[in-house]
Amino acid sequence: MDKYLYIGVMALVTFLIRILPLTLIRRKIENRTLRSFLYYVPYVTLAVMTFPAILEATQTPISALAAFIAGILLAWFGAGLFPVSVVCCLIVFVVEFFIV
Repeated sequence: MDKYLYIGVMALVTFLIRILPLTLIRRKIENRTLRSFLYYVPYVTLAVMTFPAILEATQTPISALAAFIAGILLAWFGAGLFPVSVVCCLIVFVVEFFIV
């Protein structure tokens, strides 16, 4: 019975989080700081969920860190998502195969 209560509370919270902004905010947000904050929320949320997964997905943190640094550098210099992911996978493979 408790699990149905938990599911109901989670559904209500999820519903309120999605519906309240639509019902309470009717005009365009003109505050520059708040608009900037709301613009970056999805990116920060994605980064917060992805970063721990990057470090825990490999056998050793050294290979994860090497691939992470390489991925950042490749993305910084304009490489696309697919080449970055392929290079990162290769770096993890090489580091874990030869060093560990």
